[in-house]
Amino acid sequence: MQYMLMFYQPQAEFDQRDEAKAQAYRASWMDYVGAVRQSGIVQSGHGLHPPMTGTTLRVRGDKRQVQDGPFADTKEQLGGYFVIEVPDLDAALEWAARAPCATTGGVEVRPVFTAPTEM
Repeated sequence: MQYMLMFYQPQAEFDQRDEAKAQAYRASWMDYVGAVRQSGIVQSGHGLHPPMTGTTLRVRGDKRQVQDGPFADTKEQLGGYFVIEVPDLDAALEWAARAPCATTGGVEVRPVFTAPTEM
């Protein structure tokens, strides 16, 4: 079964100014990404640029509303994702628990919906 792991990080991790801490955090991500990829379960996935680089679009009636940055005003921001193929939710949760952001932010685990090929 396919699951999407969505990695949420506190804004402080995006804003880290202490270079030693930032390098250690990036290294922990590289270790995690390497382990997930080496396991062979990755279907797709990418990290994302920081939240302030995004643009949010909403359509209300016939008008577009465009806002720089993320729409959600939350303490945690989406930093990246993997789509993995594992036997069950428990296996997906095991991989989610290993993500560096699991201890400071969170990892949302959601089954991937696959549309039927024939209608």
